[in-house]
Amino acid sequence: MDAAVFYDTLRQGLWISVVVSTPLLTVALVAGIAVGLFQALTSIQEMTLTFVPKLAAMLAVFWLSMGFMTETLTGFWTGTLVPLIAGS
Repeated sequence: MDAAVFYDTLRQGLWISVVVSTPLLTVALVAGIAVGLFQALTSIQEMTLTFVPKLAAMLAVFWLSMGFMTETLTGFWTGTLVPLIAGS
């Protein structure tokens, strides 16, 4: 395997990981900011209040975007990695 092919495949893999993780990280950020703002406005400093809504929002988005994530990862696997492994 040529070094250019290796680095291009690595770059594609890293980009796929960014694309796949973006929905979850975005929702975690928005939920964290919303709960933090709520806590600052109401002076409620409960630790579970920051964890539970963020976890619920991330679970909901993961469930909704699971098809997109699976298609993206299997497309990268079958379109890029399998041909490299097979040597074609």
